[in-house]
Amino acid sequence: MRIAPEGWPFIAAAWVLALVAGWLWWPLGILLGIVAAWVVAFFRDPIRPGPRGERYVLAAAEGHVVQVIETDEPLYVKERVVRVSIFLSVFDVHVNRYPVDGTVELVHYNKGKFLHAGHEKASLDNEQSSIGLRGPRGRVLVRQIAGLIARRIVTDARPGDRVTQGDRLGLIRFGSRTDVFLPLSARPVVKVKLGDRVRVGGTVLAEYA
Repeated sequence: MRIAPEGWPFIAAAWVLALVAGWLWWPLGILLGIVAAWVVAFFRDPIRPGPRGERYVLAAAEGHVVQVIETDEPLYVKERVVRVSIFLSVFDVHVNRYPVDGTVELVHYNKGKFLHAGHEKASLDNEQSSIGLRGPRGRVLVRQIAGLIARRIVTDARPGDRVTQGDRLGLIRFGSRTDVFLPLSARPVVKVKLGDRVRVGGTVLAEYA
Protein backbone atom coordinates (compact mmCIF):
# COMPACT_ATOMS: atom_id res chain seq x y z
CA MET A 1 0.00 0.00 0.00
CA ARG A 2 1.37 3.39 -1.00
CA ILE A 3 1.34 5.93 1.86
CA ALA A 4 1.44 9.73 1.53
CA PRO A 5 4.70 10.99 3.11
CA GLU A 6 2.81 13.38 5.40
CA GLY A 7 1.15 10.39 7.04
CA TRP A 8 4.16 8.66 8.52
CA PRO A 9 4.46 10.83 11.69
CA PHE A 10 0.76 10.28 12.43
CA ILE A 11 1.02 6.55 11.73
CA ALA A 12 4.07 6.15 13.96
CA ALA A 13 2.46 8.11 16.81
CA ALA A 14 -0.78 6.13 16.56
CA TRP A 15 0.97 2.76 16.72
CA VAL A 16 3.24 3.83 19.59
CA LEU A 17 0.19 4.89 21.59
CA ALA A 18 -1.56 1.62 20.77
CA LEU A 19 1.43 -0.46 21.87
CA VAL A 20 1.92 1.48 25.11
CA ALA A 21 -1.80 1.29 25.89
CA GLY A 22 -1.80 -2.44 25.15
CA TRP A 23 1.05 -2.96 27.59
CA LEU A 24 -0.82 -1.04 30.30
CA TRP A 25 -4.35 -2.35 29.61
CA TRP A 26 -5.04 -4.61 26.65
CA PRO A 27 -8.68 -3.55 25.93
CA LEU A 28 -7.51 0.03 25.41
CA GLY A 29 -4.64 -1.26 23.28
CA ILE A 30 -7.08 -3.07 20.98
CA LEU A 31 -9.22 0.07 20.64
CA LEU A 32 -6.22 2.26 19.83
CA GLY A 33 -4.93 -0.43 17.45
CA ILE A 34 -8.14 -0.07 15.46
CA VAL A 35 -7.63 3.70 15.39
CA ALA A 36 -4.01 3.21 14.28
CA ALA A 37 -5.14 0.94 11.43
CA TRP A 38 -7.60 3.64 10.35
CA VAL A 39 -4.77 6.22 10.34
CA VAL A 40 -2.82 3.98 7.97
CA ALA A 41 -5.85 3.64 5.70
CA PHE A 42 -6.50 7.40 5.81
CA PHE A 43 -3.07 8.24 4.40
CA ARG A 44 -3.11 5.65 1.61
CA ASP A 45 -2.10 7.01 -1.77
CA PRO A 46 -3.32 4.67 -4.52
CA ILE A 47 -2.82 5.30 -8.22
CA ARG A 48 -6.18 4.74 -9.89
CA PRO A 49 -6.33 3.45 -13.47
CA GLY A 50 -8.51 5.42 -15.86
CA PRO A 51 -8.68 7.27 -19.18
CA ARG A 52 -6.02 9.85 -19.95
CA GLY A 53 -5.82 12.59 -22.55
CA GLU A 54 -6.83 16.18 -23.19
CA ARG A 55 -10.43 15.15 -23.89
CA TYR A 56 -10.94 14.11 -20.27
CA VAL A 57 -11.19 15.91 -16.92
CA LEU A 58 -10.42 13.47 -14.12
CA ALA A 59 -11.64 13.55 -10.53
CA ALA A 60 -9.24 15.62 -8.45
CA ALA A 61 -10.45 13.91 -5.26
CA GLU A 62 -12.06 10.70 -4.01
CA GLY A 63 -15.50 10.74 -2.43
CA HIS A 64 -19.09 11.63 -3.29
CA VAL A 65 -20.32 14.35 -5.64
CA VAL A 66 -22.29 16.83 -3.53
CA GLN A 67 -22.85 19.58 -6.11
CA VAL A 68 -22.88 20.09 -9.87
CA ILE A 69 -23.84 23.69 -10.55
CA GLU A 70 -23.22 26.61 -12.89
CA THR A 71 -21.77 29.68 -11.24
CA ASP A 72 -19.33 32.57 -11.75
CA GLU A 73 -15.64 32.12 -10.91
CA PRO A 74 -13.93 35.49 -10.50
CA LEU A 75 -10.53 34.46 -9.09
CA TYR A 76 -8.90 32.65 -12.01
CA VAL A 77 -11.27 31.41 -14.71
CA LYS A 78 -13.07 34.79 -14.65
CA GLU A 79 -16.17 33.61 -16.48
CA ARG A 80 -19.21 31.36 -16.13
CA VAL A 81 -18.26 27.84 -15.10
CA VAL A 82 -19.64 24.48 -14.11
CA ARG A 83 -18.46 23.51 -10.63
CA VAL A 84 -18.24 19.87 -9.54
CA SER A 85 -17.86 19.53 -5.77
CA ILE A 86 -16.57 16.31 -4.17
CA PHE A 87 -16.95 15.64 -0.44
CA LEU A 88 -14.24 13.52 1.19
CA SER A 89 -15.25 11.69 4.35
CA VAL A 90 -12.70 10.57 6.93
CA PHE A 91 -12.74 7.12 5.28
CA ASP A 92 -11.79 8.34 1.80
CA VAL A 93 -8.38 8.75 0.16
CA HIS A 94 -7.33 12.35 0.84
CA VAL A 95 -4.59 12.78 -1.76
CA ASN A 96 -5.62 15.19 -4.54
CA ARG A 97 -4.56 14.72 -8.17
CA TYR A 98 -4.42 16.96 -11.23
CA PRO A 99 -7.52 16.62 -13.43
CA VAL A 100 -5.72 17.70 -16.62
CA ASP A 101 -2.24 18.25 -18.03
CA GLY A 102 -1.14 21.84 -17.94
CA THR A 103 0.87 24.66 -16.44
CA VAL A 104 0.17 26.02 -12.96
CA GLU A 105 -0.62 29.72 -13.28
CA LEU A 106 -2.12 30.39 -9.84
CA VAL A 107 -1.68 29.09 -6.30
CA HIS A 108 -3.77 31.11 -3.86
CA TYR A 109 -4.23 30.26 -0.18
CA ASN A 110 -7.08 31.82 1.77
CA LYS A 111 -7.30 31.39 5.53
CA GLY A 112 -10.96 31.12 6.47
CA LYS A 113 -13.55 29.31 8.54
CA PHE A 114 -14.10 25.60 9.18
CA LEU A 115 -17.74 25.15 8.21
CA HIS A 116 -19.08 21.76 7.17
CA ALA A 117 -17.43 21.12 3.80
CA GLY A 118 -20.70 20.01 2.21
CA HIS A 119 -22.35 23.41 2.65
CA GLU A 120 -22.59 25.82 -0.26
CA LYS A 121 -20.87 28.63 1.71
CA ALA A 122 -17.80 26.43 2.27
CA SER A 123 -16.56 27.21 -1.26
CA LEU A 124 -16.37 30.90 -0.34
CA ASP A 125 -15.82 31.06 3.42
CA ASN A 126 -13.73 28.04 4.42
CA GLU A 127 -9.97 27.81 4.60
CA GLN A 128 -8.88 26.82 1.11
CA SER A 129 -6.18 26.61 -1.52
CA SER A 130 -6.96 27.39 -5.17
CA ILE A 131 -4.80 26.03 -8.00
CA GLY A 132 -5.28 27.48 -11.47
CA LEU A 133 -4.16 25.36 -14.42
CA ARG A 134 -3.77 26.33 -18.06
CA GLY A 135 -4.76 23.06 -19.72
CA PRO A 136 -5.06 21.93 -23.35
CA ARG A 137 -8.67 23.16 -23.48
CA GLY A 138 -8.20 26.34 -21.43
CA ARG A 139 -8.32 27.24 -17.77
CA VAL A 140 -9.23 24.78 -15.01
CA LEU A 141 -9.40 25.65 -11.31
CA VAL A 142 -9.06 23.13 -8.49
CA ARG A 143 -9.96 24.26 -4.98
CA GLN A 144 -8.96 22.31 -1.87
CA ILE A 145 -11.36 23.20 0.96
CA ALA A 146 -10.96 22.45 4.65
CA GLY A 147 -13.96 21.17 6.63
CA LEU A 148 -15.12 20.74 10.21
CA ILE A 149 -12.29 18.33 11.05
CA ALA A 150 -9.68 19.19 8.43
CA ARG A 151 -7.02 21.56 9.74
CA ARG A 152 -4.22 21.23 7.23
CA ILE A 153 -4.20 21.70 3.47
CA VAL A 154 -1.06 20.57 1.65
CA THR A 155 -0.57 21.99 -1.86
CA ASP A 156 2.40 20.74 -3.88
CA ALA A 157 1.85 23.06 -6.84
CA ARG A 158 3.92 26.17 -7.50
CA PRO A 159 3.28 28.78 -10.22
CA GLY A 160 5.11 27.82 -13.38
CA ASP A 161 5.06 24.07 -12.69
CA ARG A 162 4.33 21.86 -15.66
CA VAL A 163 2.02 19.12 -14.35
CA THR A 164 0.67 15.82 -15.63
CA GLN A 165 -2.89 14.57 -15.47
CA GLY A 166 -3.30 12.12 -12.59
CA ASP A 167 -0.16 13.17 -10.73
CA ARG A 168 -0.37 14.22 -7.10
CA LEU A 169 -1.54 17.80 -6.47
CA GLY A 170 -1.57 17.74 -2.67
CA LEU A 171 -3.50 16.43 0.32
CA ILE A 172 -6.16 17.54 2.81
CA ARG A 173 -6.13 16.01 6.27
CA PHE A 174 -9.23 14.58 7.98
CA GLY A 175 -12.46 15.34 6.09
CA SER A 176 -12.78 17.98 3.41
CA ARG A 177 -14.01 18.95 -0.05
CA THR A 178 -12.48 19.52 -3.47
CA ASP A 179 -14.08 21.67 -6.19
CA VAL A 180 -13.24 21.56 -9.88
CA PHE A 181 -14.25 24.58 -12.01
CA LEU A 182 -14.55 24.26 -15.80
CA PRO A 183 -15.36 27.21 -18.09
CA LEU A 184 -18.61 26.78 -19.98
CA SER A 185 -16.95 28.32 -23.03
CA ALA A 186 -14.83 25.15 -23.37
CA ARG A 187 -18.08 23.14 -23.69
CA PRO A 188 -17.41 20.48 -21.02
CA VAL A 189 -19.91 17.63 -20.83
CA VAL A 190 -20.26 16.61 -17.18
CA LYS A 191 -20.28 12.82 -16.74
CA VAL A 192 -21.18 12.63 -13.04
CA LYS A 193 -24.27 13.55 -11.05
CA LEU A 194 -25.21 14.33 -7.47
CA GLY A 195 -24.50 11.38 -5.19
CA ASP A 196 -22.06 9.59 -7.49
CA ARG A 197 -18.95 8.12 -5.93
CA VAL A 198 -15.76 9.07 -7.77
CA ARG A 199 -12.20 7.78 -7.58
CA VAL A 200 -9.31 10.26 -7.53
CA GLY A 201 -7.41 10.23 -10.82
CA GLY A 202 -9.61 7.42 -12.14
CA THR A 203 -13.17 8.71 -12.65
CA VAL A 204 -13.93 11.03 -15.56
CA LEU A 205 -15.74 14.13 -14.24
CA ALA A 206 -16.25 15.67 -17.67
CA GLU A 207 -15.37 15.35 -21.34
CA TYR A 208 -14.80 18.18 -23.76
CA ALA A 209 -17.09 18.24 -26.76
